[in-house]
Amino acid sequence: MPLTDTAVRNAKPGAKPVKLPDGRGLYLLVQPAGGKLWRLKYRTLGKEKLMALGKYPDVSLKAAREAADAARRLLASGADPMAERKADKIARQTAAENSFSNVARLWHEGWKQGRNERHAVIVLHRLEVDIFPAIGHRPVSELEAPELVAMTKATAARGALDVARRNLQVCGQVFRYAIAHGLASRNPATDIKPADILPTRRQVNYARLDAKELPELLRKIEVYPGVIGRTAMKLLALTFVRTGELIGARWAEFDLENARWDIPAERMKMKTPHIVPLSVQAVDLLRALHTLTGHGPLLFPGERDHGKPMSNGTVLAALRRMGYAGRMTGHGFRGIASTILHERGFEHAHIELQLAHAERNAVSAAYNHALYLEPRARMMQAWADHLERLRAGNVITLRA
Repeated sequence: MPLTDTAVRNAKPGAKPVKLPDGRGLYLLVQPAGGKLWRLKYRTLGKEKLMALGKYPDVSLKAAREAADAARRLLASGADPMAERKADKIARQTAAENSFSNVARLWHEGWKQGRNERHAVIVLHRLEVDIFPAIGHRPVSELEAPELVAMTKATAARGALDVARRNLQVCGQVFRYAIAHGLASRNPATDIKPADILPTRRQVNYARLDAKELPELLRKIEVYPGVIGRTAMKLLALTFVRTGELIGARWAEFDLENARWDIPAERMKMKTPHIVPLSVQAVDLLRALHTLTGHGPLLFPGERDHGKPMSNGTVLAALRRMGYAGRMTGHGFRGIASTILHERGFEHAHIELQLAHAERNAVSAAYNHALYLEPRARMMQAWADHLERLRAGNVITLRA
């Protein structure tokens, strides 16, 4: 006779374990200490087996019957319910061990080797703040593109569009690591393009003058009253480095005898070292500046705190005083140089390397910054000569 909820609830223990059958191999085992356990007896491959289905009242009579029915269906298909459950348990355990967060930490541990420490810390922080709360608990092999989309949109919703894009890129790197180590079979991040799910941010171009306005600007810089600001602007024009790279420059980076400026990786936007061949004009400027600031480590020390570089606002303020507010920035010299040098036939690769635009991975970073040094040095001298002629009113065409 099948059990009832009342019979199960009121079952009393005895001196020995008591079996209360429900039918078809399912029974309630009442232990002497009072515990009530569900058991299913079945046969497979000629052997009798006993399967635990849980403890009453955590597992009700109805739930025990449903579990027994599920086990019988597996038997009917030729599978062993206990073996299947063991396999599921192992699969769940493996999935937990191979959660996205665990795999991502393994990836990060290897990825950070040889990279800028501060950048590695930032990437881990973004993983922990934006990515792990959303998908970190999920098995890396089970994640799908919609989950990545939801995570990316959530980050973008707080206005962090660039972070959202970078986080998606990092996820793609983690999936590639998982595939390489046999922890996943596909990379769902490749199914997503940021432009398909994120609003487009209009590119901001740094204000810069037309090339035809450059001669007048050079003449105004030449008579600008502030020697530090004047020197900074002239060096920006001659070297077309980023403003931050110039104002943070240290005398130890310069070899004036060999006309070379080596900017270390930690001060570069691309986090790889950069070489600036110096023209004769640039070396002369630097020698003159050294008489003013060479007693300290910085080329352009701050006015109040000599241990810190001067503000980026110094250059902007100088351009504003000369009448170029909103029309020209320190960064604008890079755009002007790129335009003119390309128009005059200089090699694109030489120009891009000198602008530190070239894509460089960890392997090539060690030598790419030193590529084409001789032609780049000739290009930089030709550029300096061109600027000198423009300032003097000589319009001889610059040619590669």
